[in-house]
Amino acid sequence: MSETVAESAAAPAAVRHAEEVMGTVFSFDVRGGDPEAVRTALDEAVASLHRVNEVFSTYREDSQISRLQRGELTVGECDPEVAEVLGLGAEAERTSDGWFSMRYGGQVDPTGIVKGWAAERAARLIGAVAGVSGVSVNGGGDVQLLGVPGPERPWRVGVADPLRPGGLAAVVVSAAGADELAVATSGTAERGAHIVDPRTGRSAVTDLVAVTVVTPRLTWADCWATAAFAMGSREGLAWLESLPDVEALLITAGDEVRCTGGLARRLG
Repeated sequence: MSETVAESAAAPAAVRHAEEVMGTVFSFDVRGGDPEAVRTALDEAVASLHRVNEVFSTYREDSQISRLQRGELTVGECDPEVAEVLGLGAEAERTSDGWFSMRYGGQVDPTGIVKGWAAERAARLIGAVAGVSGVSVNGGGDVQLLGVPGPERPWRVGVADPLRPGGLAAVVVSAAGADELAVATSGTAERGAHIVDPRTGRSAVTDLVAVTVVTPRLTWADCWATAAFAMGSREGLAWLESLPDVEALLITAGDEVRCTGGLARRLG
């Protein structure tokens, strides 16, 4: 779980919004740009999230994913976004050597990738508005950041301590000049043992309680955090170290903190 904080001094006027969708709350913080144009883009971004829920929800019998699972639709008959997400999920599966998977019980289930992808897409839609200097989209604790909230003012993302409710394990700071940054956490503190080990089809049994991944795109941050959690601390850390432009913080049930070599540059 992460919380975005932008330092307020010298920051452009902010447009903020919170929307309940996809079983969680998406929080928007937009800096700069014409307020009317920003509101229009924000409305489009929110509508896109609701559309994603209609198409991808496995809890809705009429969603395209549910109909695809039942064999009532082919991928080609679904919206183009379905093929896009399934393609990204297949790439994540290859990169993680199968530790991230969309295959459960013999059916395709893109739940593990679609929220991060949807939040990233919403952020980019708003970020394309002329004059916008910074965008933060927080989807249930996973955050996509674009630009900066103000001149020489970074975004700051607090990473919740899974073993100390109300405390922070770290604060991630967007680097000067960085165009984009994403922070995603997978673990058991908020939702219990919900992460599946794709090799057994059962809940992942590891020494970890949380994995936080920092990388430019939330689509991948979300996938890599899930895969590394299923791997466990030793294999997960080694794998994350091998990925380009990825830093991570891993916390074990024994309160050990392990991190990739470059993470310190991202903390503040």
